[in-house]
Amino acid sequence: MPSALLVLTPLGESVFSLEEMARACGVEPAWVLERVAEGGLQTDVSAGRFDSVSLVRARRVLQLERCFDADPQLAALTVDLIEEVSQLRRQLHRQVRDSV
Repeated sequence: MPSALLVLTPLGESVFSLEEMARACGVEPAWVLERVAEGGLQTDVSAGRFDSVSLVRARRVLQLERCFDADPQLAALTVDLIEEVSQLRRQLHRQVRDSV
């Protein structure tokens, strides 16, 4: 369900290892590493740590790949667009609220 992509929210300042990230997404660590190598996920590679924003993003990418059989790069691009639209909506709501 595409609408479920919009309701995932970060979990504060949580930090996850590669194994925890993979387990939270229900995938193998290799899947996570492939998405990092392709640029679809961000991490501190030297520390091998992921934040909650990366977890939300990984789940969105995975959902697009599974539900729509999307190519990983296309899924990452789609998530970029979803995140940008969400950010623009927040900015618009702030502007409207501040102008009232």
